[in-house]
Amino acid sequence: MTHILHRSANAVMPVAVGGRGIELFDADGKSYIDASGGAAVSCLGHAHPDVLAALHRQLDTLAYAHTSFFTSDVAERLADRLVSDAPAGLDHVYLVSGGSEAVEAALKMARQYFVEKGEGQRRHIIARRQSYHGNTLGALAAGGDAWRRSHFQPLLMEAHHIDPCYAYRYQRPGESDEAYGPRSAQALEDMILELGADDVIAFVAETVAGATLGAVPPAPGYFRRIREICDRYGVLLILDEVMCGMGRTGTLHACEQDGVSPDLMTIAKGLGGGYQPIGAVLLGAPIFEAFAKGSGFFQHGHTYTGHPMAAAAGLAVQEIIRRDDLLANVLAMGAHLERRLGERFGNHHHVGDIRGRGLFRGVELVVDRATKAPFDPKLKLSAVVKREAMARGLMVYPTGGTIDGVRGDHILLAPPFIVTGAQVDQIVERLGDALDAALASIL
Repeated sequence: MTHILHRSANAVMPVAVGGRGIELFDADGKSYIDASGGAAVSCLGHAHPDVLAALHRQLDTLAYAHTSFFTSDVAERLADRLVSDAPAGLDHVYLVSGGSEAVEAALKMARQYFVEKGEGQRRHIIARRQSYHGNTLGALAAGGDAWRRSHFQPLLMEAHHIDPCYAYRYQRPGESDEAYGPRSAQALEDMILELGADDVIAFVAETVAGATLGAVPPAPGYFRRIREICDRYGVLLILDEVMCGMGRTGTLHACEQDGVSPDLMTIAKGLGGGYQPIGAVLLGAPIFEAFAKGSGFFQHGHTYTGHPMAAAAGLAVQEIIRRDDLLANVLAMGAHLERRLGERFGNHHHVGDIRGRGLFRGVELVVDRATKAPFDPKLKLSAVVKREAMARGLMVYPTGGTIDGVRGDHILLAPPFIVTGAQVDQIVERLGDALDAALASIL
């Protein structure tokens, strides 16, 4: 009997009682390899002693102070760290409690920026189909996740969506990667012109598409062309790196690998590694100056903005990643994971695509490799894979509706940055067994 409304109303959930390294333990003594970091959150794994010590020190010093009255030393130090490591042009930080809050704040910053500039007619947000930007109403409206949007459509603000940069499904036969990227980006300019260039606020995109598409990286040249289009029409570029950022793809910010800087960037998940709820918006000087020289404030706020305990967790996690050179391990283990996935699934009849960057990898499942046809959604393959993986002591992040919110299945992997080669081998072995068992049960 539970009084909690779980994600699945009729679920009987195992009870987590502890964790260590890349494993979690339930009340029955069973261990699970956390191969997805929860939802790409646990970048340092569980019970890291240095993070726990930092939280104890902060609790002894200051647990909470409302930001309408005070700032705190730890929040200031975290902001300094984030700005020092930020992409060029991002020089201020707005701290929040998670990814959805970060996206909500970024959307409102973008709108208020134009209001402060005297361009209050700008009202349109453009994003991509099959994107995920969060579950609060503004973030859900910007996102293109058809399944998550379906019940709440009447409550959502107007937003406009273009096709994602999704080579496996949208690249034409014989088209090079270098040709596909700019062609895919052209859809943004077409949409801006259709809506009216003077009426568009921002384009929002995940640098590497996460939960809904399954670790889909952009094609070469895609974001450089996107940046050019935004600059041409005075449209703000908001990059959502809530899931793919803070080292997950092998560089601290995923957009470093694409040679672009956004006007606003959202981060969360790997920022605090799950040790406290924390997210942030990184913004550039033009936006900050518009507020500072205009109304003098950002018309927004939450009770736990800049929470000292959350800031302490974020600062500790980021310092450990730098101190222990964990991005080098993300690159090395990411390459090992890519190789092992290729060896295990590269010729698998029901695996159509293996993709991603660093320790952020997706495996798309299909009925037939040649036709790329998806499984019947009624089979709920992704849920069966999750069940079989949990039975084998493995946590992965399978999702259905990959193609259009209804059809398609993929498995997302995002193990902690501390993962070893032997642990990667275990993850792939258990995933292979779980997938084969899931397919055997439905075919």
